[in-house]
Amino acid sequence: MAKAAGVSPATVSRALGMSELVTPATRERVRAVAARLGYAPNRAARGLITGRTGNVGLVVPDLLNPIFPSVIKAIQARGRETDYAVFIADTDENAAAERDLVRALAQQVDGVILCAPRADDAQLSQLAAGTELVTVFRRVEGIPAVTVDNVDGTRQIVEHLAALGHRRLAWVGGPSASWSNRRRTAGLRAATERLGLELAEVGRFPPYYDGGVAAADLVLASGATAAVAYNDTMALGLLARLHARGVRIPGELSVVGIDGIPMAGMAHPALTTVQVPAQAVGRAAVDLMLDRLRDPEQPVAHRRELPVHLVVRDSTGSAPGSTLEKK
Repeated sequence: MAKAAGVSPATVSRALGMSELVTPATRERVRAVAARLGYAPNRAARGLITGRTGNVGLVVPDLLNPIFPSVIKAIQARGRETDYAVFIADTDENAAAERDLVRALAQQVDGVILCAPRADDAQLSQLAAGTELVTVFRRVEGIPAVTVDNVDGTRQIVEHLAALGHRRLAWVGGPSASWSNRRRTAGLRAATERLGLELAEVGRFPPYYDGGVAAADLVLASGATAAVAYNDTMALGLLARLHARGVRIPGELSVVGIDGIPMAGMAHPALTTVQVPAQAVGRAAVDLMLDRLRDPEQPVAHRRELPVHLVVRDSTGSAPGSTLEKK
């Protein structure tokens, strides 16, 4: 095959096994010849030579959460581009299962991408000592991470609602173990304080549709004219319960979610949300992992925080009784 591609056997090995070590043109030429000849590299044999498995683990807290499939697809696509297979595991929001899965995967992969982990910082640091680790939607000292700017996202929400005349907001929080929940809570507190608005924190709820349903009555009891949910799935649950109670959205109460999942735009009314760049997050996570695998001795200082933006739809409107509503 090396002769057919016009390169050395060593270059063939690098192009098929450590593609980052050859030029894109050489890599594509070797792969085209391999495809024409029906050649498939033996991962087990290659692993004996390189010490690599060619596999990456991906652990997520809940495969049913609509934000994660987009991240997963992006990680898989980037993995294929770089000749890495991706093994996926679901922890069911269980921190103990998360730790067990990472330790089990570490025996079969070159590294693990841990998405929105629920374990505490000390536990994650212990896991990182046993395998190359990259976290997504979570930042821990000494571990490469891809996050989004939750604080700026919540700032955009608060400024949008303030411009519509809302003076009292309700925050429907998510899991206490969620780093994103803590960042979003801090961002909302800072933004409402800066603008002189009131923030009613109605509690922490499971990050599911039913969690939003459970929070709806408390939101109404809070006296708020607008509600912000930890994620879009909870916001959709809020909308459903509020509709069942005959509450007009946004006439009587505005609702905002976070994540930008596809269903947000299909709701009635369509949900105002903060759009998280899920595909960019997934690709960045693989790139950080590859950086670590190329040079494990490099100082761990790789952090990427991606921007988010508010998508305004029909679920937000002027505050009841405000001068804007009368216009």
